[in-house]
Amino acid sequence: MAITSATETTGGGMTREEKKVIFASSLGTVFEWYDFYLYGSLAAFIGTTFFSDYPEATRNIFALLAFAAGFLVRPFGALVFGRIGDLVGRKYTFLVTILIMGLSTFLVGVLPGSASWGIAAPVILIILRLLQGLALGGEYGGAATYVAEHAPDNKRGYYTSWIQTTATLGLFLSLIVILVVQNALGKDAFAAWGWRIPFLVSCVLLAISVWIRLSLSESPAFKRMKEEGKGSKAPLSEAFGQWKNAKIALIALLGLTAGQAVVWYAGQFYSLFFLQNVLKVDGQSVNIMIAIALLIGSGFFVFFGWLSDKIGRKPIIMAGLLLAILTYFPLFKALTSAANPALAQAEQTVRATVTAAPGDCTFQFNPVGTAKFNNSCDIATSFLAKSSVPYTISAGPAGQPAIVKVGDATVTSYDATAAGKDATAKGAAFTHDMSLALQKAGFPLARDPAKVPDAKLDAFIAANPELGLNAATVRAGEKTVTPVADLVKAKLLTAEQAGGATDMPVYTVASGGAFKMVANPSAINWPLTIAILTILVIYVTMVYGPIAAILVEMFPTRIRYTGMSLPYHIGNGWFGGLLPATVFAMSAATGDIYYGLWYPIAIAAMTLVIGIIFVRETKGVDLDAID
Repeated sequence: MAITSATETTGGGMTREEKKVIFASSLGTVFEWYDFYLYGSLAAFIGTTFFSDYPEATRNIFALLAFAAGFLVRPFGALVFGRIGDLVGRKYTFLVTILIMGLSTFLVGVLPGSASWGIAAPVILIILRLLQGLALGGEYGGAATYVAEHAPDNKRGYYTSWIQTTATLGLFLSLIVILVVQNALGKDAFAAWGWRIPFLVSCVLLAISVWIRLSLSESPAFKRMKEEGKGSKAPLSEAFGQWKNAKIALIALLGLTAGQAVVWYAGQFYSLFFLQNVLKVDGQSVNIMIAIALLIGSGFFVFFGWLSDKIGRKPIIMAGLLLAILTYFPLFKALTSAANPALAQAEQTVRATVTAAPGDCTFQFNPVGTAKFNNSCDIATSFLAKSSVPYTISAGPAGQPAIVKVGDATVTSYDATAAGKDATAKGAAFTHDMSLALQKAGFPLARDPAKVPDAKLDAFIAANPELGLNAATVRAGEKTVTPVADLVKAKLLTAEQAGGATDMPVYTVASGGAFKMVANPSAINWPLTIAILTILVIYVTMVYGPIAAILVEMFPTRIRYTGMSLPYHIGNGWFGGLLPATVFAMSAATGDIYYGLWYPIAIAAMTLVIGIIFVRETKGVDLDAID
């Protein structure tokens, strides 16, 4: 099937075949991102199914490997598939990548859990996850290069901008499928087995994408290069072993993709994390808000791609970076006021003070989620940071545990290592006392009901004097007689505490369970929250919409797939992928929930300066003329 050449369409609109090229490439890439995002969105259910039966050290290893697959492996996929794409061709390479991604995702959906397959289940899961990371590293560069090499010189930004919508649309599609399945099955069924359905759906998406891509031809630029014998015999060494090309890759990384990545992750991922984990908005509401913002903002990818053909790629990307630098602090503070006004009010009037011994506080950088911070100061500041409480750290006497003062209350922290077997009890007491102090100070904390077996009722009442309970009154009230075996299984009781009994009364104590910071659903300003999220998405579209066009226009055809893929995936996989962990660690170190925003601002500022100085405008360049 012949594809109309770019030069034949320069003066008119898209041909039918060009539309097919864009649709097939974009559709396949949407499905790839959909597959990739599912793992992150459903990580809690996957962890329960595959990792919960193993010791902490083993779980930590699996978490590290899963993290590596998600972010660190992507540049290696760019190298592997970029080289193949420059040697063999664009079409067949990204056909292979989508097959790897789609089949790996489908197999996650049918893979038995560790209860059935033992250690083999999580090992296979990690292998599939690594394959996903490698495939994603090769997919984007292939799709962007393929579309760009079909596009007219004066419409390349517009044509490739459709590829730029795919990551957002993939995220949007994954959120919608998850929400639909959750609502159809209910939370319990979804947690038990329904989480597998979104993975299984990928099989249908894969079949459609492969069928369409098989009907495409190789890109005209690659075919001409092959016919003229100008292809590279060693794309990797030519792209990164020769300074003239390596310099371009370095400029692409530091002057374009690093800043683009942090704006992208801040606007689409950290905003989700911030709403759910910092502002404590319930997960379903957050998914709906993000989905609406993505739906509103996604059209701007194409708009800014089209605009880049008129005024240039560089001005739009640099403007997006500048806007992010100037407005992130006010936007995220406005997001707090809109999504959790009670928390915003408490943060303005209450500030905790942590008094700790010199050297007791460390920088809590924990990208994989496996590190343990056991010092008394770290325990205190981690609790406050996760509770979104602003605080100040002051020096205290050496050898003393950290002390937290909130309003009129003072709570002493503990060293988990020194506490030994008492660490769990001390941790529960610290959490209880801190939560009570924060609640009295005005922070929006609520308590769940508590299920208390009779054997633990007296101790529960003693540990919660603020509830004003009377043991005789509680025992005279409503109760449920429950088999002790069920209580032990639910970890509400130990066999020793049961004292040989087979059944035991269980009392429900209202507002006696775990404390949790909450965002009052009725107080959330939905229109304003969605408007702020939409602005953040528009920044993403500014830096991301023209990025494919400018990257492919920086490298010659013989090494284009390899050359553009590596800086893109280092920028997005490493600079962007480390953003949530870095932002949290910076905020925890300073006691300011907004302080971590300096990370994306600093990276964006670096990229803005380097980009203005070193990045050359490429709008309208002839791809065949690049050497």
